[in-house]
Amino acid sequence: MARFLVTGVGGPAGGSLATQLRARGHWVLGADMQAVEPGRADSVAQVSRADAPEYLWELRGLIAQHGVNVLVPTVSDELVLISEARDDLAPGVDVVVADPAPVRIANDKFHTMTCLGNAGLGVPNFGLPSSFGSVEEAMDALGGPVVVKPRVSRGGRGVRVLERLADRGRNAARVWATLNDDWIVQRFASGTEYAPVVHGNGTEVDTVVVLEKTELKEGRVGNALSVRRSEAPLDRDVALLAVSAAGALGLRGPVDMDIRRMPDGTPVVLEVNARFGANSAHAPELLDAVLRVHAPDGVPGRTE
Repeated sequence: MARFLVTGVGGPAGGSLATQLRARGHWVLGADMQAVEPGRADSVAQVSRADAPEYLWELRGLIAQHGVNVLVPTVSDELVLISEARDDLAPGVDVVVADPAPVRIANDKFHTMTCLGNAGLGVPNFGLPSSFGSVEEAMDALGGPVVVKPRVSRGGRGVRVLERLADRGRNAARVWATLNDDWIVQRFASGTEYAPVVHGNGTEVDTVVVLEKTELKEGRVGNALSVRRSEAPLDRDVALLAVSAAGALGLRGPVDMDIRRMPDGTPVVLEVNARFGANSAHAPELLDAVLRVHAPDGVPGRTE
């Protein structure tokens, strides 16, 4: 048995991961900036926001106090910080996070699109608001209705579809007027949406599972309310794109993605998250891969 610290345990990603780890016989300390019910983990602790100066020291204190072997961050806001500090975060503790440079790229949706586009991988047409004189110009240049979203954010927060409707685009123009280059503009991919999960080692991917989103929180966009596994050979093109994207970014460890089909059926990457996602319980192979690296036979820090 290994002793895990899972951050964001009050959220869907952290809560799901804690449940999976406990079901496999591991001990879990859950941390969250909000107070959470004790049943979320074997023990729970409330911590500061990830951008607070004391946050890393609070994690170090919890690791020492509870004899933690493995830290798994699941909150997007903390990934860059923890990745940069992982090598000296605490003695003898494995941190399940990718290298700092790939994490920084994945953390910014504009940089992610730029990197993947330069690698020749499928992404929707995209740009920054300042690249276009108006929302009408953006729609004309990108080829149709557009999605706007914060470049750095968690999940589906702030995502809006802008299009010409019965109001002749007046609402889209109002939203557009509030944007700056902290946002990214993408052509709206109107087809089926997927949440593939992969596990990479920095150069290759050893695990990939394609999950199809069957219901979205906001109807056409937003977090998945339900998913189902897509078994091979169905959606093999989505699996190949997910593998290629993780490799192009140089990500190791768990990766959660959003991929969607364009009107002609071509899959494109919408964003990449260098962490466990909310749907990982539907792909237990992902946790299998992480445990092989970080806790084989319950002893962290050894590889097979």
